[in-house]
Amino acid sequence: MLNSELNLNPDIFASPQKKSMRDGFGEGLVLAGELNKDVVALCADVTDSLRMNLFKNRFPERFIELGIAEQNMAGVASGLAAAGKIPVMAAYAVFSPGRNWEQIRTSICYNQQKVIIVGSHAGLNVGPDGATHQALEDIALTRVLPHLAVVSPADALEAKKAILKAIDYPTSVYLRLSREVSPILTTDDTPFTIGRSLVFWLPDQTKEFSGITIFVSGYLVFEALKAAQELKKEGIEIAIINNSAIKPLDKELILDWAKKSKAIITIEEHQIAGGMGSAISEFLSENHPLPIHFMGVNDAFGESGQAQELIHQYHLDQEAIKNKVKEILKI
Repeated sequence: MLNSELNLNPDIFASPQKKSMRDGFGEGLVLAGELNKDVVALCADVTDSLRMNLFKNRFPERFIELGIAEQNMAGVASGLAAAGKIPVMAAYAVFSPGRNWEQIRTSICYNQQKVIIVGSHAGLNVGPDGATHQALEDIALTRVLPHLAVVSPADALEAKKAILKAIDYPTSVYLRLSREVSPILTTDDTPFTIGRSLVFWLPDQTKEFSGITIFVSGYLVFEALKAAQELKKEGIEIAIINNSAIKPLDKELILDWAKKSKAIITIEEHQIAGGMGSAISEFLSENHPLPIHFMGVNDAFGESGQAQELIHQYHLDQEAIKNKVKEILKI
C-alpha cells in the first residue's frame, strides 16, 4: 500500500495530474533566484525547452545563453562559482554531461567549484528524438566523479524541490530530468532531501512479506507503483523505494530493506552497466550480499518511438516488472 506517512498524491492510480519534470525544475529555479541573489543560470541553446525562459524573464541580468557550446558552458560556470556565484547550467543530458564530461571533471569537480548541472531529456522517454538524444549513460558518467551528488527525481514536484535543495547542498549536484509529462506522485508536503530515498509502497504488515524490494528512480517509479498495485490484488506483497538519491546513496535505508528481502530488483531508464543498480550492488556486495536483478537497458542504444512504446520495448513497464517479480518468486 502507499506509504501514508509521506503525504503522497492520493490520486496516483485514479486520474493524477501530469507535468514534466523540466516544468518543475523551471519553476523551482525561479524560486531559487528569488531566495538567493547569487544564483545565476546558464543554458546551451535550449532555454525554452528546459523552461529556463522562466528564470530569464524574471532575472535577465542573471541569465547567460552560451549557445551550442556545452564545454565552454562548464568553464564559464566554474569561473562564476570561483567568483562567488551559484551557477545552474543546463542542457540535454547527452551533451551535458555527455559532451563536456572532461570540463565537468576538471574545471568543476577537481577544483571543487560548486555548480548545479542539469541534464534534461534523459532516458528513453525522449521518444521520437531517438538514440542520439536519449541519454542512457549519464548516471555512469556522473556518479564516478568526486564532489558531485547525483539526483533523479520521480516527478515534477521532486524536480522543483531538488533544485531548491541543490542550491544549499555543500557540493556540486547533477540533476537528471526527463522530457515527457508524467504523473504527479508526490505533494508539496512529501519530504525530499538530497541523499535520502523514500519507501513509496509498503508491504502489508499483517501478511508474510514476499521478500522482493524494488529500487527504482525517475519516471519508472510510476510503472513500479502500478505493478505493485496489481501484484497486491494477486496476493503478492512487495516494497517500492523511490531511489532518487543515486549519490550519495541512502545506505541506511538500503541496508535495512536488504536485510528484510530475499532479493532486490533495480529499475532505471539507463544502461544497466554503471547505473543506479550498479551503485546499489557495489554497496550491498560488501555489506549484505543477496540476489539482485537488474532492469534497464542492456548494452544497447535507444531508438525512435513514443515514450511509452519504448518503455514497453525495453521491458521496463508495469507488465515487465510484474513478470520479473513472479519469475524471482517462481510463481
